[in-house]
Amino acid sequence: MNSSIILLLLLVLAAFSYFFGRKRALAVSNGNRGVNKLHSLPGYYGYLVVVWCLIPSLIALMLWSFFSPALISQQVVASLPADIQAADATTVNLFMNRVASMAKAGAIDATAEPVQQAAARYYMDLQANSNLIKSVLVFALAGLGIFWGLRKIAPQFRARNQVEKVIVGLMILCASIAIVTTLGIVLSVLFESIRFFQAVPITEFLFGTHWSPQTAIRTDQVGGSGSFGAVPLFAGTLLISVIALVIAVPVGLMSAIYLSEYASRRVRAWVKPSLEVLAGIPTVVYGFFAALTVAPFIRDLGESVGLTVASESALAAGLVMGVMIIPFMSSLSDDVINAVPQAMRDGSYGMGATRSETIKQVILPAALPGIVGAFLLAASRAIGETMIVVMAAGLSANLTANPLEAVTTVTVQIVTLLTGDQEFDSPKTLAAFALGLTLFVLTLILNIVALRIVRKYREQYD
Repeated sequence: MNSSIILLLLLVLAAFSYFFGRKRALAVSNGNRGVNKLHSLPGYYGYLVVVWCLIPSLIALMLWSFFSPALISQQVVASLPADIQAADATTVNLFMNRVASMAKAGAIDATAEPVQQAAARYYMDLQANSNLIKSVLVFALAGLGIFWGLRKIAPQFRARNQVEKVIVGLMILCASIAIVTTLGIVLSVLFESIRFFQAVPITEFLFGTHWSPQTAIRTDQVGGSGSFGAVPLFAGTLLISVIALVIAVPVGLMSAIYLSEYASRRVRAWVKPSLEVLAGIPTVVYGFFAALTVAPFIRDLGESVGLTVASESALAAGLVMGVMIIPFMSSLSDDVINAVPQAMRDGSYGMGATRSETIKQVILPAALPGIVGAFLLAASRAIGETMIVVMAAGLSANLTANPLEAVTTVTVQIVTLLTGDQEFDSPKTLAAFALGLTLFVLTLILNIVALRIVRKYREQYD
């Protein structure tokens, strides 16, 4: 019995255990007339039985599913002939991958070697025994949990307190998963970046002005030695992001002010959903629009006034990206402005201020923390965008401040470096982790600065 079927049966068993627990609580309280004698509502006793049924069995199911494949593989490897066990790790892994594939398919490949066929049969036998033991263990724990939960039911038993402790524990577990996941991502990027900086000096990476990560795969192969100066990538990222924010921030903020302070309900009901539709358009569609419409238009317009415009330019990518992130700025700012108490508006009007003066001197300063948060979200979206840059700005790592030339960004280079026929431990591939770490640090610094601004104004207006 596989894990999905076991999980489905456990859920069915948990549903029945709830009704058993509730019925047991009513029984010990002499029916509905004695419910007031119970410490908790009857439903809490049912939930308590569900907890005792699910938690031990689910823990056993997860642990068994996690460790059993490795243990089965170890036993199969131990049963192999001595010459195969004495081979290098790569050969043994390839052998076991073939064996595991046949066992997973449930059919022995007739073209495989006799040793592999025998190992696959042994693997299938161990897997069948493991599934049987897992099923018996899980359902035995579920049954014992139901029995123990029903036995604990008594009028003075604090079932609600126990259930609430379990719920709090689950919330803490969910929060811990998010924290541990973030920590794991940071540490994995950090360790790979340290390996990269052991091969490439950090000063060359941070201050070098030439980016050409192409290297020879083998020592006897003709190829570049690689140049990892990341300044052109940071400059390209900053250039495109600034162009996008110059478009998105004023338009989004002004749209939010109009919708929240000036627009009628009918206009707001039509305009706000229309703006938010922009956030649902796939980025590849924006990329096609930038490459096929905006970039040729900018090039023809520039050539008509005597300017030299590249077919792929930072201006085209920035303009389209700015349109894409307008909803992030507009929707969040609108929600924040609407959250400003009406009493602050009324007080300003009572002092004789006009609507525009109230917006400038009361509403916007009070809503500034949320507006800064919307700006940060829009900036993060602009910095992390990849598809539009690939299709509209190109892959050329040019160190320039001219928006009419082709540039590239950090995220585009990360994607480029992690694709292709290249060893994973080569400087070219490890450079992607160094770029990711640098981008993470810069974003963290931006968030810290923004939090200081928010804290300053929040203390003033709270």
